[in-house]
This record gives sequence, structure tokens and C-alpha cells, in this order.
Amino acid sequence: MNPMFYLWVALLSVMLFFPVSNLIWVVSVRRLRRRLGRELAAEELNGQKNRARFISLILVTLFSWFFNLSIIGAAHG
Repeated sequence: MNPMFYLWVALLSVMLFFPVSNLIWVVSVRRLRRRLGRELAAEELNGQKNRARFISLILVTLFSWFFNLSIIGAAHG
């Protein structure tokens, strides 16, 4: 694979990171709030934000990798 492939993977990952991270954070905060039955403290919110960023980093990178493989046709042989 040429260097442009990696550039496109990185570009798509960066573009998707923030919206996906925020989506995962909102869903996890709402789920935790409902499970605990109370508002979350600031440190709990920060913990959920870090967790969401870690999950989204992995998810977005894998999606970007496979999406770009599909675009160039390498996934289809």
C-alpha cells in the first residue's frame, strides 16, 4: 500500500473522531446516570469522556482502515 492510503486513513479517522467520541460519551453518560439514579460528578464525567475517546480512537481507526481498503478494491481481491 502506498503512503496515500495511510494519509486517507488518518484523515478520515481525524474527521470522524470528535463526533463519534461525543456520541459514545453521551450514550455512556446517559446509561450510567440511569443505572445509578443520580447526576454524575465532574470526575465521573471526565472518566467517561476518557473512556469514550479511547473507544472511539480504536473504532474510528478500524472503520477508516476497512473503508479505505474497500474503496481501493483491496478487500474484494
